[in-house]
Amino acid sequence: MRRAAVSIPSNIAEGYYRYSDKELLKYLYIARGSCAELETQLHITFRLKYAPEQRIIDALNMCEEVEKMINAFITHINDDFTSI
Repeated sequence: MRRAAVSIPSNIAEGYYRYSDKELLKYLYIARGSCAELETQLHITFRLKYAPEQRIIDALNMCEEVEKMINAFITHINDDFTSI
């Protein structure tokens, strides 16, 4: 779970520093995939009762917020492409 969580901002940073919207989009999609991976692992953690329920719910809510931000960023970059 740590690796998936660290992968999210790492991929965003890597895409940003490639100085290309096309590359940034590629890495934003990868970051979104890492977010989905983390969410899946949290659901498994919940089912197996490896952590307190509220802690998992809080983490899932944070994942949802991060995913919304990534989706908004993707939409913004895509809108820039269509305006050219």
